[in-house]
Amino acid sequence: MLEYKGYVGRVDFDDEAEIFHGEVLNLKDVITFQGRSVKELQKAFKDSINDYLEFCAERHESPEKPLSGNFTLRIDPELHRKVYLKARILNKSLNSWVTELLKSTVESEVDASVDKKALNK
Repeated sequence: MLEYKGYVGRVDFDDEAEIFHGEVLNLKDVITFQGRSVKELQKAFKDSINDYLEFCAERHESPEKPLSGNFTLRIDPELHRKVYLKARILNKSLNSWVTELLKSTVESEVDASVDKKALNK
């Protein structure tokens, strides 16, 4: 994982083309980058983010921010009721209890190949 200015990039290696390529994960807009070495890849990642920010500025548009911290979750009404009641029994808000569960799950199941530092930012 790469991180720059709050944007997170995932990298893959194409062994046939012998090139690293990646994309920024935490945006709806598509930002890609590539390089033949780690150093070249890191530079391309930063350059792509900077190009995106400059492009937005030229168009007088706000760049998309990396994830706002809000998301909508659609679940079965009966599960919603049970989750709400469990949170209330624990004397917590639904939001705080679900946040605790998600954080605990992500922190305990992070794959060894994922940079924990990138997830904590």
